[in-house]
Amino acid sequence: MQELGLWWVLALLLVVAGLGIYYYNRLVFNRARVAEAWSGIDVQLKRRASLIPALVECVRQYMSYEQGTLQALVQERLRALQLADSPLAERAPVEAHLSTQLRQLFALVEDYPALKADGQFLDLQRTITDVENQIQMARRYYNGAVRELNVLVESVPSNLVARPFAFTPAEYFSLDDPRDAQSPNMEF
Repeated sequence: MQELGLWWVLALLLVVAGLGIYYYNRLVFNRARVAEAWSGIDVQLKRRASLIPALVECVRQYMSYEQGTLQALVQERLRALQLADSPLAERAPVEAHLSTQLRQLFALVEDYPALKADGQFLDLQRTITDVENQIQMARRYYNGAVRELNVLVESVPSNLVARPFAFTPAEYFSLDDPRDAQSPNMEF
């Protein structure tokens, strides 16, 4: 009889260990997915930052008196590049403001018919629109990955594994201004 009880205890320990391993692996997988998703956003943000100097130069050739707008865009780009390795909480507002600056620039372009017809500008416009759409898709994927990780970290029984192994909830990529979630309107 005692032998049967020992087998039950061993079986229970094996089940608990198996569940612990299962949840640990799920947590690791989801943490890696969050990191990969952030990397996707980071790539698109860097791509956008690399396009801005070409855009500014193209626009500068047509706009002589809009230097304040162009300088603000360049300054925001520099701030975004300086924060490239910063945590999400510091970087997200700067990136959102950069999107706002781009929207303002493209709104000013309406007053420059020759610029709107320039082939180089139109190519840059299409490319930046594509990048903004990619950023938006990457944000959605990232936030979905964060949601999955956070559910695992906070729900029972996976939180019993998450706490001892220092898994913590990740931050969502949120925007202060809902308009920042939209791509700049660049259709003419």
